[in-house]
Amino acid sequence: MAAMSNASFASLTRGYLNEARVLVVKVGSALLVDGETGAVRSQWLESLAADIAGLARQNCRVVVVSSGAIALGRHQLERGSGKLKLEEKQAAAAIGQIRLASEWQRVFRQFDLDTAQILLSPDDTETRRRHLNARATLQTLLGRGIIPVVNENDTVATMEIRYGDNDRLAARVAQMVSADALILLSDIDGLYSTDPRQNPDGEHLAEITSIDDRILAMAGPANADYASGGMITKIEAARIATNAGCHMVICNGHASSPIDRLMAGGRCSWFRAASNPPQARKQWIAAGLKPTGTITIDAGAARALSLGKSLLAAGITGIDGGFERGDLVAVCDASGAELGRGLSHYSAEDAARIAGCNSSAIQGILGYRGRDEVIHADDLVLTQKRGENAPADHHLGIEGSDNRGPHDGDN
Repeated sequence: MAAMSNASFASLTRGYLNEARVLVVKVGSALLVDGETGAVRSQWLESLAADIAGLARQNCRVVVVSSGAIALGRHQLERGSGKLKLEEKQAAAAIGQIRLASEWQRVFRQFDLDTAQILLSPDDTETRRRHLNARATLQTLLGRGIIPVVNENDTVATMEIRYGDNDRLAARVAQMVSADALILLSDIDGLYSTDPRQNPDGEHLAEITSIDDRILAMAGPANADYASGGMITKIEAARIATNAGCHMVICNGHASSPIDRLMAGGRCSWFRAASNPPQARKQWIAAGLKPTGTITIDAGAARALSLGKSLLAAGITGIDGGFERGDLVAVCDASGAELGRGLSHYSAEDAARIAGCNSSAIQGILGYRGRDEVIHADDLVLTQKRGENAPADHHLGIEGSDNRGPHDGDN
């Protein structure tokens, strides 16, 4: 097969990124930190910050997933080379994370961009309630134009309970924020049919539309250098991302301005998602297990849901079941007919206390300021078709500024 030209790669990349509004960019420690000196590659980092600032000017929201804390901290422990014990890794991470956050803050400040540090552990993405908390924090930051810089919380993670690499963490973050695309800046320019370091005749794959056994085999066995260098974890990241409706690209990020180079036609491998992030999230909710409880709503709230609105406490008439925050619940009308299913932002106990109340009264009732929505439209799937037996009542069961669409206000 003839090699693709730069123009062809540029066209391919533009097709994926031109309409992207939320991006996750993963940066590996080998790109960020000089392996010999342990110093940050400052000029390279500044060029990447300039790339991201350019995306921000185009109203694209960006999350950075950055490795490098251990690589920065180990030199201060005088362990510049060799394998670290677990406690040494955690100590190095504690030292390096401060420097890492400071470097990101420094380079983005040059472009009048604010940053925030987010340290995640697997529980934060795999446990539903903690997932929702982390998601709300990230979306709040993005909504205010702040760039979150995410890393694994290596200071407390153990070998048994950790992501193990930031490729998978980046994919989980992309899933969490409903990103349109995930950019993995790597030391290789994509996926090859065989390890290019052993077989220079291996075919480069520019676009992958499904991850099957053939693609998995190209990553090599788990103990191969090519795999341990990250290709297997990148394929696993691609599976997570594309299942969440997020496209993913692997590209060589070692040269300056790596995202600009990608946009200009740098060689890369794109993994195409079959659906967009909102569709993928809705499919995940629709395919959920049996609901753990039921929320009964009035005719006005049912009408609001049929118009794509969120469910507010004002429209709730009854609560059944012992669900917790983040659990899947059924939403039913007064006759008991299921209208939809969604993820509740409140436990059954708290939802029962605020049922029928205006959103502005929630803090006074519960003693804390929760979400305005009991179920946000983004977290709700209608199981009754819109318009099917829709109530004629024009009251929407929502008050004042709470009458918001799926993407209005805080998500």
